Amino acid sequence: MLYYLFDYLNELNFPGAGMFQYISFRSGLAIIFSIILSTFYGKRVIRLLQRMQIGEEVRDLGLEGQMQKKGTPTMGGLIIIGAIIIPVLLFAKLDNIYIILMLITTLWLGAIGFLDDYIKVFLKDKEGLTGKFKILGQIGLGLIVGITLYLSDDVVIRENIKIDTLDEQVELMGIENADVVKEFEVRDVKATKTTIPFFKNNEADYAGLVKFLGEEASQKWAWLVFIIMVIFIITAVSNGANMTDGLDGLATGTSAIIGATLGILAYVSGNVFFADYLNIMYIPNTGELVIFSAAFIGATIGFLWYNSFPAQVFMGDTGSLTIGGIIAVLAIVIRKELLIPILCGIFLVENLSVMLQVGYFKYTKKRFGEGRRIFRMSPLHHHYQIKGYPEPKIVIRFWIVGIALAVLTIVTLKIR
Repeated sequence: MLYYLFDYLNELNFPGAGMFQYISFRSGLAIIFSIILSTFYGKRVIRLLQRMQIGEEVRDLGLEGQMQKKGTPTMGGLIIIGAIIIPVLLFAKLDNIYIILMLITTLWLGAIGFLDDYIKVFLKDKEGLTGKFKILGQIGLGLIVGITLYLSDDVVIRENIKIDTLDEQVELMGIENADVVKEFEVRDVKATKTTIPFFKNNEADYAGLVKFLGEEASQKWAWLVFIIMVIFIITAVSNGANMTDGLDGLATGTSAIIGATLGILAYVSGNVFFADYLNIMYIPNTGELVIFSAAFIGATIGFLWYNSFPAQVFMGDTGSLTIGGIIAVLAIVIRKELLIPILCGIFLVENLSVMLQVGYFKYTKKRFGEGRRIFRMSPLHHHYQIKGYPEPKIVIRFWIVGIALAVLTIVTLKIR
């Protein structure tokens, strides 16, 4: 909103109003405002949650210090959501299709997570929202994002189209069989392309996955493959973030690192000069997502003020599903979703540890009559807890790994 006010003032030559034209300036304001908002109004939200006795119900798993967390206010994800949405509304261009999608993502998954927490806290149902309804909600968001990205005329990538032409002077001279001159024409095109890391020609089209249908049919059905991939990624990453939210500050800090990385990728992808220098896909108008990323970073850092060990508030599914969905959609819209296994490696490993544990237990129980385990407990962070590692040490070491994975993700821009 403030962007449009200062844009009007800039037309009137109001001193300093032109600063709002710069993405870097608005991003700086967004992250500062988001941190201030989440820390100051976060304290009031925590007090409100305490008065309403919205506390965490802890199942005794025999973990050190676990029962001390009983009664800690949950649903703190409301702090994160508010600290993202308000700065974005103030400093971003609200007619930008990518900003609109990110706001829808935040509110959509925030509502699903809130409903899940509400059922757990107020209706005293420990299971919360059933898994199938969560999945349906995530599929619904995937359909909205996928169809919008495919159909919207505002969603394009800029390509250099090779054109074969004859030199004008050669044509005037009437010379036959003249050499063809290679030229390039810049065009904004609709495409279901994405970025493949570590490859020199690092762009691939989802149509290639159905190439066996023939050239024409594969282009026709590429949108379906793209939408299926979008749904899968949103579901996987949002559930991965939810699974990681088991120690004080673990999911929050990891998400802040991921958000900063995606902000950098959004900036270079939306800047024609950096995209050309790095030889990566240029996606017009995605630079505005840097403001959203800045608000996301500020919200998670501000929430970490209260969520660090020992936590004064938990984000609950209201927060974990939301931050996971935001990360997934942000990666998808800048066509960097195939970097998610690297960038979100913490989420991936946490998810895999649960899948491996459950799968191996069922297999050995069927095979040997007695279930066996790979880890002492899953998700993986609980394995280290049982081994005797202090909770803060586990969290900080996971952050360190997350930073290393973030650096590797950035490095893929040049390593091919």
